[in-house]
Amino acid sequence: MKTMTRRDLLKTTWAAFGVLAAAELGGFSFAYMQPRLAEGAFGSIVVAGAVDDFPPGSMTHISNGRFYLARLEDGGFLALYQRCTHLGCTVAWETDKTAFVCPCHNSRFDQDGQVHNPPAPRPLDLFPVTIEGGAVRVDTSRPLQREQVDLSQAVYA
Repeated sequence: MKTMTRRDLLKTTWAAFGVLAAAELGGFSFAYMQPRLAEGAFGSIVVAGAVDDFPPGSMTHISNGRFYLARLEDGGFLALYQRCTHLGCTVAWETDKTAFVCPCHNSRFDQDGQVHNPPAPRPLDLFPVTIEGGAVRVDTSRPLQREQVDLSQAVYA
């Protein structure tokens, strides 16, 4: 039986650390690549709340879904993606201006998502809204691009 030299011990130790580091990196990479399948997280169905929680004419930010839920004056719902259609900056609803304002290039959108101040080329994207059992549910897995605002896109309770 051959005795292990100090050099062999160091080689074995460094090889073990290398394998451990590669396994950790692989595990983190795999976890990062997996889609979020948890209900209520962005990329899945998000339950925004009960229909009665949103008064007509209101705008509510649903942060875990990355959208604003607009309750129109006539009672319809629109789920507006918070990304500007120009370069993808996060827009914010400014109540005093009654508009979404993009902090990057000052594009402005109204409550329906219509562009009122370019350079944004089209209205804000929508997420599909469904109302089930009195609850407003939004599917954030597939944003819907639109070229113009059409109020028939609103969902009614």
